[in-house]
Amino acid sequence: MLKGRGLKLIAAIIVVGAIACGIANANPVNLPDPTLDTPMAKTKSEASITLAGGCFWGIQAVFQHVKGVTQATSGYAGGSSTTAYYPIVSTGTTGHAESVQVTYDPSQITLGQILKVFFSVAHDPTELNYQGPDHGTQYRSAIFFASLDQQKIAQAYIDQLNTAKIFPAPIVTKIEPLSAFYEAEPYHQNYARLHPDNPYIVLNDAPKVRNLEKEFPNLYAKSE
Repeated sequence: MLKGRGLKLIAAIIVVGAIACGIANANPVNLPDPTLDTPMAKTKSEASITLAGGCFWGIQAVFQHVKGVTQATSGYAGGSSTTAYYPIVSTGTTGHAESVQVTYDPSQITLGQILKVFFSVAHDPTELNYQGPDHGTQYRSAIFFASLDQQKIAQAYIDQLNTAKIFPAPIVTKIEPLSAFYEAEPYHQNYARLHPDNPYIVLNDAPKVRNLEKEFPNLYAKSE
């Protein structure tokens, strides 16, 4: 992970240091609630949705701080089991996206609220096949649905945001069926939490967690 991403970060610091500071201070996008959403469940249960939006370190870090989320696991989705390994996924030829499977309690948080966090602070859904310093189809914005309800809610929210022109450019998030989710290597799990001083985390991912706390104080949790 550090080999390719570390080189990009060094180049970014040297060439566009001022822009990097801007990334750290970026403001979240204020979004409306989804008009189509799942109802809040009356009893405790478990559901999951798989999301991709750039490096999985940052997506995982955000959702580890969302109330109602019981687990956020970094992994790969969109390709086959034979290529679900970081060195191969990094080639951008596998069909995989760096993804996070978000497991949550529907009696505490709805799918629509999770998608609102995803689009607002976890990543920029208007960037096609890249996020910040990371480029390639493995960094695409995607929602991998496991049911028709998830597909409908995700598509409805994208349509709602595009119609309202919330973002300066159209949302490019792909909605793809989840055939399988493959957990990433152990060294990728909890990366932002275990390496808070890593320059990549400081510049790209820590600001997302701060924006979550600022924009969603009722959903923010200090710990997992």
